[in-house]
Amino acid sequence: MCDDQTEFDSSQPDLISNGVNRRGFGVAAGGAGLVALLPTALTAAAPIKLIQKEVMVKTPDGMADCHFAAPARGRHPGVIVWPDIWGVRPAFRTMAAQLASAGYAVLTINPYYRTVKSPIILEGPDMRSDANFKKVRELASQLTTVTNVTDAKAFIAFLDRQRSVDTKRPIGTTGYCMGGPMVMRAAAAAPKRIGAGASFHGSGTATDAADSPHLLVPQMKGQYLFAVAENDDQRNPNEKELLKTAYAAAKLPAEIEVYAGAKHGWCPPGGPAHNPVQADRAFQRLIALFGRAL
Repeated sequence: MCDDQTEFDSSQPDLISNGVNRRGFGVAAGGAGLVALLPTALTAAAPIKLIQKEVMVKTPDGMADCHFAAPARGRHPGVIVWPDIWGVRPAFRTMAAQLASAGYAVLTINPYYRTVKSPIILEGPDMRSDANFKKVRELASQLTTVTNVTDAKAFIAFLDRQRSVDTKRPIGTTGYCMGGPMVMRAAAAAPKRIGAGASFHGSGTATDAADSPHLLVPQMKGQYLFAVAENDDQRNPNEKELLKTAYAAAKLPAEIEVYAGAKHGWCPPGGPAHNPVQADRAFQRLIALFGRAL
């Protein structure tokens, strides 16, 4: 599950890496601010007409509210996005559009749909208040390895029914914070369908627990990317080593790197830990991964 302390630390003003304080965060969370924080590869490219809509996905436990974004024309590889502990919000819709503009059909899911619909927490200067932290921690505690797997299979089935998804090509999946382990469980649960996975500042991808995600690596196929926050690595330097060993033993390609100067939560635009330079680099590595594997 998400490293709550790291998430909290990264929300504090003295750890902000791009000069955006709490007041600035509230401003940047608006549409114009988010667009300004997108990777240069997207903002410099010619605009692509996209389908962007809210959808409901049937799962064994009910109906999951999700966001779907894809190019308006053609058929493309599907991608499942597991958001961080704060859930689906404008920042993740912006990132979905970014990825869709690169030629992918993107489903960003609400992991808490069994309890509450999105938005879980409204973006703004008070987003990371103590009360909101308590709320999302309680929601996250209700998720299990079983719900991750059943959800993943339902989301794959949904993507495969979409006209904009090329079912002859593998599906990719990305996860942020607590979404990192979800990527790994999904890949192990559906190795014939998932061809690539990427974890960005993931928490708990390799632990001492009997159900640690890295123990599932032998069940996976495809290629992987782990973009590790520098302060996460400082807290737990052995996590990346366990991942490297597991993927090497399984003979699966895996790019595992600590992003210098990047704090936990650096990828979503508008957040207090957002690092535009390293977020741009992480996106380029993701596109390279998907270009090879999907």
